[in-house]
Amino acid sequence: MISDTRDGAVIAVRVIPRAEKSAIAGIRDGAVLVRLSAPPVDGAANAELIEVMAGALGVPKRAITITSGEASRRKTLLIAGISAATVLTKLDL
Repeated sequence: MISDTRDGAVIAVRVIPRAEKSAIAGIRDGAVLVRLSAPPVDGAANAELIEVMAGALGVPKRAITITSGEASRRKTLLIAGISAATVLTKLDL
């Protein structure tokens, strides 16, 4: 779900677009569950995912990269310059 790499932390994420409000909603199926109010159209949900994760982790948006699953509900994020332990602490998982 969350692991360290030499570049930062890698996080498995499952998104639910078109939710009532955007928030991190726990863990589901071995991934961090993120509800997004944006629809999955023209990259809006991906942009909102990066914004939500950046706010929750206290990192700039440019530090977050979607490494796989751009068009899928299951995604993998690379958070540059942060450890997996810090991610777990900040997300309170």
